[in-house]
Amino acid sequence: MDCYTCDQNRQIDTLPVRELVAADEHWRVAHALDSALPGWLVLVPRRHVTAIAALSDAEAASLGTWQVRLSRALHAVTGCAKTYVIQLAEKEGFAHVHFHVVPRMPDLPDDRRGPRVFGYLNAAEGDRLDQARQDDIAAALRAQLDPAG
Repeated sequence: MDCYTCDQNRQIDTLPVRELVAADEHWRVAHALDSALPGWLVLVPRRHVTAIAALSDAEAASLGTWQVRLSRALHAVTGCAKTYVIQLAEKEGFAHVHFHVVPRMPDLPDDRRGPRVFGYLNAAEGDRLDQARQDDIAAALRAQLDPAG
């Protein structure tokens, strides 16, 4: 099985902060690796699942809580007006269920709103956030998600 998410989940103890913004027994949060939009997050199950209907009851029970917690953290860190939550899981090598939690900034151009926000994903090398910037955002989000930390 060729699954990027499962490969990353197997290495969870050694992942950089951009790949491990937060996690629990069911979910892991990562910053999108090829995004030009700061704070584009991906929420992934810790076990291999290719359809929402295959989520366990425990995974499903915590899914909404994660989406709300991430939306609140993104608002606090990025100043976004709201978040988009999108799930497709169709790209080759990325069939593992994952939820994009995308900050919709107040000044987002009209031609990038709604599904057109995907214009910020799969960005060219020179347009995407570098790993240091992803790590900075991830660390700020981690601190927001774990106020005791």
